[in-house]
Formats: sequence, C-alpha cells, structure tokens
Amino acid sequence: MARILIIGAGGVSGVAVHKCAQAADVFTDICLASRTKSKCDALAAQIKAKYNRDIRTEQVDADNVPQLVELIRKVRPDVVLNLALPYQDLHIMDACLETGVNYVDTANYEPPEVAHFEYKWQWAYQDRFREKGIMALLGSGFDPGVTNVYTAWAMKNHFDTIETLDIIDANAGDHGQPFATNFNPEINIREVTSKGRYWENGKWIETEPLSVKETMDFPDGIGPKNIYLMFHEELESLTKHLAPKGLKRARFWMTFSDNYLKHLEVLENVGMTRIDPVMYQGHEIIPLQFLKALLPDPASLGPLTKGKTCIGCRIKGTKDGREREYYIYNVCNHEDCYKEVNSQAISYTTGVPAMIGAMMVATGTWKGCGVFNMEEFDPAPFMEKLTQYGLPWTEVFLKK
Repeated sequence: MARILIIGAGGVSGVAVHKCAQAADVFTDICLASRTKSKCDALAAQIKAKYNRDIRTEQVDADNVPQLVELIRKVRPDVVLNLALPYQDLHIMDACLETGVNYVDTANYEPPEVAHFEYKWQWAYQDRFREKGIMALLGSGFDPGVTNVYTAWAMKNHFDTIETLDIIDANAGDHGQPFATNFNPEINIREVTSKGRYWENGKWIETEPLSVKETMDFPDGIGPKNIYLMFHEELESLTKHLAPKGLKRARFWMTFSDNYLKHLEVLENVGMTRIDPVMYQGHEIIPLQFLKALLPDPASLGPLTKGKTCIGCRIKGTKDGREREYYIYNVCNHEDCYKEVNSQAISYTTGVPAMIGAMMVATGTWKGCGVFNMEEFDPAPFMEKLTQYGLPWTEVFLKK
C-alpha cells in the first residue's frame, strides 16, 4: 500500500504510469506531475479508460525546488519517481531531502552546459540521505538498471569472478522516419556524440565517438548488427563494485543504422548538435535544442515502429575454477508494447524497470539509508518482477 509521485510526462512516464496502475496491490495512490499538466491529464484519461483507476495530476516546474517541496508535502508520497530530464535530478533530490521522501530515477545527473555523464554529483548526496534516514535508488531503467541487476544476478548465481562485462543494446526497430530518436532527442544526441570510454585493468580508456565497431549476431531472428562502443553511466558504478571481485574490463555497445549515422554526421558538420549558445537574430539559442523542436516527438513513434529490441550482458569469468561465458538478455517487440501501453519498446524497456525500482523501495524489499546503485541489492525479487510485468529474460551459457 504505497503512494507514488511520478515527475515527468514523456514516453517513459507513460509506460511507468500504466505499470503502476497494473500494480494496484502496491500503488494505491498515483500522482503524475509535470510542467505541462495537459500531458498528465491525457495520460490520466488513458489510465481511467483502460484500468478504471483515477490518477491525480499536478503542475510542477522540476527546476524549482520550492515548488517541488510544496508538491511533495501536498501529495505525501512514499516514493518520488523522477522521470523528468537528467538536468533536473539534483533539484528533485534536494526536494526529497527537504521533505524526507525516498527517491528513484532512471538516468544520472548531467549538467546542461556540457555533455558529461558521471555519478559524482549524486553520490555526493550519500551522507545527507543517510542522515535523513531516506534512500535514493539511482538508474532504475534498463541500461542503466536492468543491466546492473543482470550483472548482480550473474555474480550471485553463476560466477565466482566476473572478468569481462559487455553490455550490448540493440534496437532493431524501424519507424520509417528519415531521422528520429527513440527517446528525448537532446539527451540521445548528447550521449551519442560524446567520446567513448571503457574500463580496463583499473583505468578508463577514451575513444573518439563511435570509432570502435564490431558485429554481433543477435538472437530471436534479429540477426547480425553493427555495434559501436560508447560510454554509459552503469559502467561507472559496476566497475566500482566489481573491480574488487576481479573485474578486468567493462564496455558498453549500442547499435545504430547507417541511415542514423549519416544524418548525425551531417547535423554535426553543420553545427546543429552544438550545446553552446549561438546568437541568432539578436537572441541566444542552443542549436541542439532548436533541432529537438524540429525532430519527431519520440512519443509519436509508438504506432509507427516495428521490430524488436535486444538488451543484455555478455559476461566472462570463472566458476569453481573453470572458465565460463554467459549471455543474459531481453527481447522486446515494439508492436506488442504499443498494443499494451501505447508506447514503443524503447520507452517500455525503461518505464517497466522504473516502476519496479519504485516498487522495491516503496515495499521495503530493497531498503537502506543513503544513495545506492541497482547492483547493490539482492537481484532476485527484481528479476521476478521483470517477468511478471512484461520483460522476461533469457540466459544462455556460451561456455560452461
């Protein structure tokens, strides 16, 4: 029996709200708030029509800490689920600190003025959250999130030591648009155009953006796809927690179509991916934010997208003194997701674990005082809920 306040009304939030409504035995009261209340009202109407559940809606500016504090005190939630922009993480954490409420998010904080992904800003809240007696659960999406839990599951059940970890994210879907991003265009393009980084033998190695490429044959009929090395925030927390247990290398890979990469190259060449302000007709504008306004809203891609996603972890290590290689993954169908929750699979694979993370905190299944990453808890109850709420997983022993 828990109250949840969800901040943000984009594609991921839409999925999370549907899933909270499905988990009526846990989330008895749901409040959805964003800067644009009409988006919240539209989602609430969907939930009422589908589940006959009433969702409370509110307007809030997630950059305004006093507004957030006022809203939290008004709603009195057991957990705040932050599905707003990563730039707003610290504001929402500050509001949770002031009100003494548990916090969950899906992506680490990044400063608006530079494309830099690091947990240091949120980890710095450790002592304050511990002293307040509340919990912050960071990165409860798929990657980060489920990939962290997969790794913890593998370590708990199948390995004595994990030596190499490769997190691989493939979107084999097609929306038919000349160029579009599957989640917030600004966040997506900042991430993809940043330099790659991977961890090996105790240090970080930097690469030029998308300069390291391999090919992987994906399961469930997806087939061979080019994968490109990138930096992703879960590498930072996983290396921190696995390095003392024998980890030697950790990398993150993502697929991109040739069409996507060509469009991105052109946009970079003409300066449209810049995040520094430029003067235009006497006004400062951020080119990437202007580009975001021109691109299709990711939420509009749901009815257009066909195909599958495949996200998982390939792990090598040892068990009982013998070498072992293992692959754990989820395959998600875009069209099935749209039929269920009016969303494509990118939002679905993030929104489902966002709800489950909030459930783990709200029910006390995962508990503690301070700031935590997903791999620090028992993975078993989370893995059980993944299957129950639409993200079943498959594990394959490539070498046992």
